[in-house]
Amino acid sequence: MESIDSLSKRWLELDKNETTRKEIADLIAAKDVAALEGRLRHRIAFGTAGLRSSMKAGFAHMNDVTVLLASQGLAQYILNQHAALANRSSEAPKVVIGYDARYNSERFARLAAAAFLAKGFEVLWFGELVHTPMVPFSVSHYRAAAGVMVTASHNPKNDNGYKVYWSNGCQIIPPHDIGIAKEIDAEQSIITWDATLVDSDPRVHRIVREASQAYFSCIRRLVSELPAVDGSLVYTYTPMHGVGLPFMKQAAHIVSQEDGLQIVDAQADSDPEFRTVPFPNPEEKGALDMAKAKADQAGCSLILANDPDADRFAAAERLTSGEWHQFTGNQMGVLLASYVLESHTGDRTQLAMLASTVSSRMLATIAKKEGFHFVETLTGFKWLGNVAQNLREQGLSPVFAYEEAIGYMFPTVVWDKDGIAAAAMFLKACAHWKQQGRTPWQRLQALYEKYGYFEDANTYLISPSPTVTNKAFNDIRMLHRGARPERIGEHKILRWRDLTIGYDSSTPDNQPNLPIDASAQMITCELENVVFTVRGSGTEPKIKIYIEASLASSVAAKALAAEVLGDLLREWFRPEYGLRLAGT
Repeated sequence: MESIDSLSKRWLELDKNETTRKEIADLIAAKDVAALEGRLRHRIAFGTAGLRSSMKAGFAHMNDVTVLLASQGLAQYILNQHAALANRSSEAPKVVIGYDARYNSERFARLAAAAFLAKGFEVLWFGELVHTPMVPFSVSHYRAAAGVMVTASHNPKNDNGYKVYWSNGCQIIPPHDIGIAKEIDAEQSIITWDATLVDSDPRVHRIVREASQAYFSCIRRLVSELPAVDGSLVYTYTPMHGVGLPFMKQAAHIVSQEDGLQIVDAQADSDPEFRTVPFPNPEEKGALDMAKAKADQAGCSLILANDPDADRFAAAERLTSGEWHQFTGNQMGVLLASYVLESHTGDRTQLAMLASTVSSRMLATIAKKEGFHFVETLTGFKWLGNVAQNLREQGLSPVFAYEEAIGYMFPTVVWDKDGIAAAAMFLKACAHWKQQGRTPWQRLQALYEKYGYFEDANTYLISPSPTVTNKAFNDIRMLHRGARPERIGEHKILRWRDLTIGYDSSTPDNQPNLPIDASAQMITCELENVVFTVRGSGTEPKIKIYIEASLASSVAAKALAAEVLGDLLREWFRPEYGLRLAGT
């Protein structure tokens, strides 16, 4: 094993950023071996979402060095893939690079561009703040080899990330993630530190105006196929200190709803400090408090929100009781899906909609009754996007996909979640329902009455370490006399699917119909009227729990979901593991 002194020396040889060099130098001077080990021993892991971590010096964090090494490794992997093609083009490969408003996002993007230029690429450069979906959209539009978006989405201000898209406009999936990671690990030196190359190199093409026009043309086509509506809405919008506002304004204009747009002024401008929402995720408790205050002041009963990079979308409605209801990701997914379905005028048998395995089963129920295709995928839009493309190649027409973590995809626009496209569709749907005398909440209740009530009890546990997480899951698999449990509380387990070890009790050969990943913990169980999944998060020290019950009433479904959650916390995740329940 390489000594910490050798690792420290190697870092100082690589790093030309005075700030991060000093961080390591100070730790060396203080002889803080533990801190040096934490920062230098292991490289930041490259996965299907690329890189994401806090911004600090060291191979384990986001900084100039790790961004440059990642860019060189990604570039080399792409070059290797191009060389392997028998009829490869003689043109230089193109890469799209975008960035958001976080600290260091533009610098990291400039350094990434420099690395790609040094490797012989053409760079399609926005040169200003864009929302994340613009990168995968532009990869497809310009037929680029890959795309990089510098963003940490809705993480706290000290984090940043490096999100990678493949040539099909989707997030990368195996084996590309493994191949890219190997190439990054093979990079031992940095080719260039010139962050100004994008300003002068003739192989850099500024695309922001042309790409934006093409993107909004797709939004326009998406909503133009929907029923015409009259009348405007009044609604409040917050971009959560992110980049969403100019894109939201354009989307509102396209659906003729710009006049009623009320902006939360204190959260309107891009702000890497996130001064009013330290955890800028619309799902977090209290994140929409300022929007609610603004809506009350403006006399409107509808709130729309994006996360800072505007790939996620959330909405809330003030009910007749005066209380605000924030729609869950599952509720919004079903609302948008129902509008897409009711707006479709042709044959439904070729339509396809998708949701990930941790999302509601309600869309699957609607598909069975209404005669369109429904497909379940693994967690994440890397799977939703790639599987949707596979369906298209099979002759189906994928029109919508969603995941419960407030992400929604409209494939005719982009093969990834898109908070702006979702906002445009939701505004169009709200205007349509208003003509029918309904609010979104009332439309949701009508869907429940028709298809059944689906209620969840989702939460997460904070884990002390990956080792503890793995031990908890391994113990679960041995709970019943050295084998998997047969019951949860008073409920019999009717189906057990373990995508970590590759087992599904419902299939003839006990092989799952979803991909197996031994590095990711995920168990799904079906009980009578309940489905739940427990999984280890790939990006955070969490064990996530997704529980959904379906019964003839909302009260009964909520009670059943809560009962199963209590059973899981008591039987599967015992106090000795040192896990902490969210919010406690």
